[in-house]
Amino acid sequence: MDFNLNDEEKQYLDTVRRFVAREITPHVLNLDKGHVFPFEIIRKAWELGVMNLSVPENVKGYRIDAISSALIIRELSYGDSGIATSSMCNDLANIVVAMHGSDEQQKRFLNPFVNQALLASFCLTEPNAGSDNASMTTLMRKGNDGKYVLNGAKCFITNASYASQFTVFCKVGKPTSPFMACVIIPSLALEPETAELDPHSAREIPLPEGGRIITGKPEDKLGQRLSNTATVTFEDVPVDDSQIIGDRRLGFQYITDVLDYARPMVAAIGVGLARRALDVTLAYTRERRQFGERICDMPVARETLVAMWKKVELADMALMKAAFMIEDGSPEQGMYASLAKNLAAEAAIFCATEGLHLHGGYGFMAEYEISKLLRDAQIIDIYEGTREVQNMIIGRELI
Repeated sequence: MDFNLNDEEKQYLDTVRRFVAREITPHVLNLDKGHVFPFEIIRKAWELGVMNLSVPENVKGYRIDAISSALIIRELSYGDSGIATSSMCNDLANIVVAMHGSDEQQKRFLNPFVNQALLASFCLTEPNAGSDNASMTTLMRKGNDGKYVLNGAKCFITNASYASQFTVFCKVGKPTSPFMACVIIPSLALEPETAELDPHSAREIPLPEGGRIITGKPEDKLGQRLSNTATVTFEDVPVDDSQIIGDRRLGFQYITDVLDYARPMVAAIGVGLARRALDVTLAYTRERRQFGERICDMPVARETLVAMWKKVELADMALMKAAFMIEDGSPEQGMYASLAKNLAAEAAIFCATEGLHLHGGYGFMAEYEISKLLRDAQIIDIYEGTREVQNMIIGRELI
């Protein structure tokens, strides 16, 4: 494994870093305070070509490899992990089409994201089915006319209020069925910056072929306030065979494939946040003086800074190894994806917590970014599989 970046990867890094410094970090605290969904920033990221990273070359005209994708998401998260989450969600929703969809499905369901700044949602979690996907009750069954109809409710769905397309995992035939399908439900193309939406209310979407989608009121979250999250309910939504990705019995396998790809990207979000927490803490401790010296010069504070730096670097190395193994198609990629996700979440929470501690009382004030980073970091240890689930995956692979 070569840790030297190639010219293309260096160009992506430089482009995203300049974008973050210009468009995100100067405004992030005001946006977070106002709970404003920053679609204008997301649209600019789309214009730069640093969204929809998983769309294959036969649709987009060029390919972004897994290592470059991880680097891009890491740098976006350095600016704000909520923006990175909403941006990455398009890939979470669309990678299953790229992996298992036919050429016709790839063009039909992925082309819109290449041609327009649109958002997608990945619909897996349910109120009573979080880590235990087998407990889901969202159901696709045949009606009297022999056609499939989808009914069910999903929760904690990123981009739900603004999504133009929903990737939905559901049981087939009956709630106790061992079979699960992945279906794509296109909605009306929606550009949030021009849509007349009340950002604080539910949204009802009637579908041309019948049925409707209802998204709930956006959730009021502890952190990642710049990422939209809401419930989604599907009521009598017709599903044509052309909307079913791959084999309608292999949804469990498709979930594994999606999450093996997504977990290093979540790890990238954690690494970006952890590095931001380290940098703002370094800046503060270099400026702030106590007992006649800079805080960073005090041995006890410097020891904490070193511990933070170690966490960031170890998580970053695990991230790069996981991305490399995905790119290489290694059979052990899932194990290392889980390792990267756990180490990155640990680094994010540790660096934000210790960073706030080194800020002292000022860190507890909302005007200091470290307090926001501490709030944002908590979800990284939970979404796309809790640390306990990652340990289960690693343990299963070990034995």
